[in-house]
Order: sequence, then C-alpha cells, then structure tokens
Amino acid sequence: MTAQTPGGRELKRIVASLLGSERFPASWESIRHLPGRQVINPLFAGFCGRDPLLRWRSVTAMGLVVSRLADENMESARVVMRRFMWNLNEESGGIGWGCPEAMGECMARNERLADEYGCILWSYLHPERNFIEHPALQQGVLWGAGRLAHAWPSMSIDCAELLTPFLGSPEAALRGLAARACGPLADARLAPLLEKLAADSASFQLYRGERLEACSVGELAAQALRWTRMGSVERGALHGMDS
Repeated sequence: MTAQTPGGRELKRIVASLLGSERFPASWESIRHLPGRQVINPLFAGFCGRDPLLRWRSVTAMGLVVSRLADENMESARVVMRRFMWNLNEESGGIGWGCPEAMGECMARNERLADEYGCILWSYLHPERNFIEHPALQQGVLWGAGRLAHAWPSMSIDCAELLTPFLGSPEAALRGLAARACGPLADARLAPLLEKLAADSASFQLYRGERLEACSVGELAAQALRWTRMGSVERGALHGMDS
C-alpha cells in the first residue's frame, strides 16, 4: 500500500513549512522526496513571497528538485527549464521573478542542464540576443550566471565580456554580482575593471551558502581579482567554491 500524494493546497502548505523551517537546509532532504513534478508549482509560488530569505530558499529547493528530475527523466526537467524561459519572455505577460536565479541554481546542480541551457541564461546579458533591461531581473540573471560560472567555469569562459558593462553600473548590486561572476572565468581583460572596484565599499544583500548576508562590492571584486591573477591553469581548482 503506497502513501497518498498530498493534494495541491496541502502540498503548498507542506512546502511552505519546510522552506520556513529553522532546520533549513536540513529540511532539503524532505523537499527532495516530495513528488517532483507536483512540487514545482508551490516552489514557483515561493518566488513571489514577501520574505526575501524564503524566496531564495525556494530557488535553492527548485534547484534540488529539478536536478533530481533531470537525473530521473530529463524531459520533465526540460519542461521546467522552458517554463523559466517563457516567464522571462515579454510575450508571457509576466515578469519572471526568481526564474533566472532558479535557472542558475538548477544548472549549478546538474551538468547536463548546464550544458543544454547555460548559453540561454548568458544570452539575457547579451545586448544583441535576449537582453533583459529590467534592473531587478538583471540582478537575478547575474546571480544565476555567477552561480553557473562557479559550478562549471569552463562552460562560461567565452561569456566573460558580457559582464563588462555591469562592472561599471551605478547600482551596487549589479557591480557586485558581476564581479562575483568574473572570478572563476579568470579573464585577464577584466582585471583593470576589477582593480577599480576593489576599494568599492558599497554593499548589498547577497545570497550564498544558503544565507542572506551584507557583502561589499570591493570584497567580491578583490576575490575575483585574486582568482583572475591565478589564471586559467588553476581555474579548475575553483569548481564549486561559491554556492
């Protein structure tokens, strides 16, 4: 006799409870074992919640669930990835909150997804492709691209130049997130720009290590600059250092 799958409303309540648990991220394992395709909608709903930390936890959980889907049934995972992309399309009529971050998280956790969809995430920073102009969504794209770059540096090396305009942005979060994404790419052309940012004391809230924390642009730029100076020979040692 198999356990009955919770209904939509009950599943949404269970997911919300797990995301808000004081034991998070220990509750990840419970989320991982919920029915994958059914838990997707409650996680999408979490992207629009009022609590910033719970929104980010929804992104983390989505990455876990979609990565598992990809291992079990790649087409099911592709359906979710295409849903992210549709939500970021102007024709969808929505804004796509949380979708670029979730794309990056899913790909950071699953190499096959990264191989198929990494170039699409980067295209949202490309002025001649799918460039996203909304500043808040740009932050999401930069966070997702940085997450992808830190997990699989070799897949993003050719995209380093797309970060250049954001390193000079008037918004601290855009400068900082772009600097964070630069590190594992180890592109020497970015070094002069990172040097200029190394003394930038402006701060913003960064989600990493399953926590929201105040982080200065200068801190991220200095770290990226150290990695850039290491060069491509040691780039492989950076795999997975930023999560």
